[in-house]
Formats: sequence, C-alpha cells, structure tokens
Amino acid sequence: MQKHPVIGERVLGAAPAMKQVAKLVRSTHERWDGGGYPDGLVEDEAPLGSRVISICDAYNAMTSERPYGETKSPVEAIAELRRGAGTQFDPIVVDVFIDRVSSISGQKSRA
Repeated sequence: MQKHPVIGERVLGAAPAMKQVAKLVRSTHERWDGGGYPDGLVEDEAPLGSRVISICDAYNAMTSERPYGETKSPVEAIAELRRGAGTQFDPIVVDVFIDRVSSISGQKSRA
C-alpha cells in the first residue's frame, strides 16, 4: 500500500509532460507532522500541490460511497478535516479548503 505513490510517480514521470505532476503524486500521502510516506516529509517540505490534493482526496473519500466505510456528510467531513489540521493536514490549506467548500455549498464555514 505505501508504495503506490512511488509507483504513480514512476508511471507519470515516464512522460516528459507529466514530470511535475509526478512529483506531486509522490507526496500526496505525506503528513504535516511527518508521519506520512514515502519520505516522511514535515510541514511545508511536501509540495503545496500535494498538500492540497491530500485534503481534496480525504474529503472525497469521506463523502463518497466506499465499500470500506460509512459515508460522512459534508459537515462531518469538514469536522474531520479540522481535527486533522496541524497533524495530518496543513492547517492553512484546511482553512482555505473549508472556506471554499462552504462558500460553494452555502454552509457556514465553522462546523
């Protein structure tokens, strides 16, 4: 499981036009607190694009039907992102994401 970001990087990196995207894919499972993989990057050592992707992916996983877990409402997913801010996720990117999602959906930004 922990090898898939590296495999994705290699697949995308084979296409010259995708080299920058490959770097982002490699770091999408890094954590703000350094507990992620594959490189154990801490805070803003992971590219900003990777930090954005990880939050979008987590929100999508929580709010979509999946065979391995119960679907959360957008409000529940936002609360979970807030709980992970500063440990799993970049806290500034979480705030921006929540403000944007809330403005689109018409929800209040503070869950």
